Amino acid sequence: MSFVVPARVDTTLTWDYEASDPRLVALYERAKAAQWRVSDVDWSMHVPFGAPLPDDSAFAMAAFADSPLAPRGRRAWDTFRWEFQSWMVSQFLHGEQAAMVVAARLVETVPDLDSKFFAATQAVDEARHVEVFSRYLREKIPEPYEVSPPLRELLTDILSDSRWDLTALGMQIMVEAIAMASFRLSNSSFHDPLIKELTHLVARDEARHVTFGVLSLTGLYDQLTTAERAEREELVLDAAALIRQRFLLDDIWQRLEVDRADGVAFATNHDLMIKYRQAVFSRVAVALGQIGLMTDQVRTGLDKLGLLQFAGERLRRQKGR
Repeated sequence: MSFVVPARVDTTLTWDYEASDPRLVALYERAKAAQWRVSDVDWSMHVPFGAPLPDDSAFAMAAFADSPLAPRGRRAWDTFRWEFQSWMVSQFLHGEQAAMVVAARLVETVPDLDSKFFAATQAVDEARHVEVFSRYLREKIPEPYEVSPPLRELLTDILSDSRWDLTALGMQIMVEAIAMASFRLSNSSFHDPLIKELTHLVARDEARHVTFGVLSLTGLYDQLTTAERAEREELVLDAAALIRQRFLLDDIWQRLEVDRADGVAFATNHDLMIKYRQAVFSRVAVALGQIGLMTDQVRTGLDKLGLLQFAGERLRRQKGR
């Protein structure tokens, strides 16, 4: 099943073949040296999907007691945890395909050759990520999830804009930074050694992709008009709202036959769910500060969405440097 996003994109060619940014050159060299193959992974590792799990932390088990799953008994929490893993990896897969398309577009649209070189390596990385996550879901997970509606809307917004910097802002800063933080939380949130190995490998690639976004966009916003800058601020806040909505877990509640209102209320208000959203958003907040887009308007908007508390100390340290 295909999904078409209409977009008009202008191709930019440059006849200047001299390297102009040593940081991007170094990042490109690192990307070439850090390639890995899906066949290097030990795919014989067993994934006991749906099997009983050890108790979570005391904090998480207290969250279960407050959740709409509690009346079903302790086993229901294990089912939720496995479904959360299945849902997360499914959304990784859908996001990585969009990232592959964005990387290919950035090769076409960014103005300088150094950026084109790196974006080409990112397209290769993203193709590998699509391959590895699709294989995991196909071979190890009985019923993966379709793309969640908020993620689909976010990816449509990113891909439908013709301006390279808005595409890079949406994907490299918002989506990729969320993914990187999620991968790094996998040791505590996922339940089999295979997916932990895969997310470890992919996280190393994603760190380069976020760095590319930061290097590409740093200093750009100082050159924009107030109206142009406001448009980028609006994109950030719209994307953040969709990211928050995605983590209300509508898809999981539906599959588990939990009343949607009860499930969403739990995901919206419980400290465990709030802190998870703040944790995965913390890298986005830092990247926004690095590129000069953590403005008062953006900070206020993100705070209203409940996404900033976890990142507060990191942002204060960043501001002090």
